[in-house]
Amino acid sequence: MTAPESDRSADLVLAGGGAKGVGLVGAVAALIDAGYQVQRVSGTSAGAMLGAIVAAASKRGRLTGIEVKDLALGLEYDKFLDSGPFERIPLVGPSWAILRGSGIYRGDYAHEWIAAKLRTLGVTTFGDLRIDDETLPAQRQYSLVVTVTDVTTGQLVRLPWDYDRVYGLDPDTQPVAAAVRASMAIPFFFRPVSLTSTAGVTSTLVDGGVLSNFPIDSLDRTDGHLPRWPTFGITVLPHLPAGNITVIPQLGLLRRYGAPHLFESVLTTMLVGRDQAYLNQPWVDARAIRVDSADVGVLNFDITEQEIEALYQKGYAAAQRFLSTWNWPEYVERFRVPTGR
Repeated sequence: MTAPESDRSADLVLAGGGAKGVGLVGAVAALIDAGYQVQRVSGTSAGAMLGAIVAAASKRGRLTGIEVKDLALGLEYDKFLDSGPFERIPLVGPSWAILRGSGIYRGDYAHEWIAAKLRTLGVTTFGDLRIDDETLPAQRQYSLVVTVTDVTTGQLVRLPWDYDRVYGLDPDTQPVAAAVRASMAIPFFFRPVSLTSTAGVTSTLVDGGVLSNFPIDSLDRTDGHLPRWPTFGITVLPHLPAGNITVIPQLGLLRRYGAPHLFESVLTTMLVGRDQAYLNQPWVDARAIRVDSADVGVLNFDITEQEIEALYQKGYAAAQRFLSTWNWPEYVERFRVPTGR
């Protein structure tokens, strides 16, 4: 039931968090340095971006923690906030973007960066991330799954799993970078992504965190058998309500542009509220690594090199603390055998 110490396997579920995602990088690096070999990754928003890199890089063999750090943090964070010419007009531009729902920032830099990074790792479409695992349903035989919210059809979609079911599209031909970009489209901040089905219906896709920012159960077995290895969840978002103001400090700007206080509360709860329900479950809490990211907001992409390193180290330390008490056989005995979870 337990993988050998020299060849541990694990699946990862990475929560969203924008700039806070630096903490995810540190935690993943610590798990890899502890000897864990990542098999599959499920991610939302920032977790989708990191997950795509880890899944792609893992195709080439074992990773080291420093390789994960170098791959994931080699971007210019300040370029994430790439507002268009109209949106740069003080007060009027952002207000109009919010009212029309198009997003203050284009998100082009993030899209182009992840696409280029994946190409260097030999990955363009989800077909490049297919795995041969007969224990999984055919539509789930991929090393990466990305959580996205489809506001046109009103449902949570997991890509590439749902490309065929919802859109009639061949998942193997769909670009990974486009799915990641959709997953990080925080409503009103980043422009949504459009996807047209074979039936001619164009869906508007936004941040998966709207419906599931921490999809901890997305990689769990559904066939009634015991898991082969652990699934570790990593979250960088705080508890509510005390941590409300640390989630997206920039939400205060929305009130300046005319959005009511209730809007701020609703958007924050939308992104992290479901996490709270999950993390209150003992079987989730026992396998969740919580990274303290209170010093960094979701949209703090002007984060300095010193702040990046500090948050990375917090993630690394959080995973080390978690592993110091983690016991896989005990977890299975307590949460999986009698309850079937």
